[in-house]
Amino acid sequence: MTIPAMNECPGGITAPLGFRAAGMYCGIRKIKKDIAMIVSDVPATVAGVFTLNKTQAAPVLVDKIQLKRSSVCSAIVVNSGNANACTGERGLNDAWEMVRTTALALHIPETRVMISSTGVIGQYMPMDKVSPAISELAGRLSKEGNEDTAEAIMTTDTFAKEAAVKFTLGGRTVTIGGVAKGSGMIAPNMATMLAFVTTDIDLDQALLTKALQGANNRSFNRISVDGDMSTNDMVLVLANGMARNAQLTDNSEEYQLFAAALEYVLIKLAKMIAKDGEGATKLIEIMVKGARSEDEAAQAARAVANSNLVKTAIHGADANWGRILAAVGYSGIDFNPDDTEISFGELPVLRRNYEIVLDEEKAKELLLKDTVMIVVNLNQGNQFARFWTCDLTKEYVHINASYRS
Repeated sequence: MTIPAMNECPGGITAPLGFRAAGMYCGIRKIKKDIAMIVSDVPATVAGVFTLNKTQAAPVLVDKIQLKRSSVCSAIVVNSGNANACTGERGLNDAWEMVRTTALALHIPETRVMISSTGVIGQYMPMDKVSPAISELAGRLSKEGNEDTAEAIMTTDTFAKEAAVKFTLGGRTVTIGGVAKGSGMIAPNMATMLAFVTTDIDLDQALLTKALQGANNRSFNRISVDGDMSTNDMVLVLANGMARNAQLTDNSEEYQLFAAALEYVLIKLAKMIAKDGEGATKLIEIMVKGARSEDEAAQAARAVANSNLVKTAIHGADANWGRILAAVGYSGIDFNPDDTEISFGELPVLRRNYEIVLDEEKAKELLLKDTVMIVVNLNQGNQFARFWTCDLTKEYVHINASYRS
């Protein structure tokens, strides 16, 4: 897919026309902002993708119902510090209360509200704090509220994750903006990650869903920190049409440009999540090429990304190519190890027929950098896939040994 010419711009989630946001502290967390609201000034087409975990948090269950009830959305409310997961009927009631309170505060139908939560599993929501905060957020909304929103949705993240781009579509300047959170419990097929994307482009729900699913498969579904899948993951996209472009049609050049731009933004956010893995010191990009299909390339790359042995070797700047080849070997794809080549970036390590060409000193120099590229060439086709992960460190254990405290 060809990426359109575009310019990265500030503003994150509020960069497109007609979007405002706010974030604040309400007392769910001990010391940081913990609740946020994103609003479109006009009803926006909405699409979403959700965790594949069979154990799904109350907000995920509620949002799936909301998507069936309405193709448009006006507001998203997000809290951190409490996942509202594994909380039974009370948790569902609290989730619906968040919907009702938001609708009342903004004077909109309840069907046009989506909600999201992240944090500790198995604890009830402190609704005596959450409900008043939702009403207060409605009065704080502004075009400059993107930074507070990005901060409010963080849990163990060490930095806020925002991205926005402008480009020309059908003679109109259009914008896509996004915000995400995620640091641990990150695995392919969604992670402990939330992402919210806005755009002022005009398209219907079917096309927006199609574009989101494609972009999600090549971005958030291709990151891994620790192989654990969360109960709360979701990506929601709102498109309010305020750029006044002609509504996009399927398979048109304009739709292809939008889909490529959306993928660009989601990949940018996904790489931030992988880089910010709990305790991480390095971003690792895995490229598997020369595959018979993109799916097989992704399957092999996923196995490398999820290998704790590979991730610890990279942390220690150990050019242990055997762990990489072993991971491809148990990935489940059909390939010939004799034909496989491995390199770190442009530095060859292994050639066909197990010819080792490893320069230990040069390899260590590359592996000490904060971004490491692993390239695996299967030499059996022309398809490829990228995956992103991070190194695995002692700090990861420390963080997750005391997460609830």
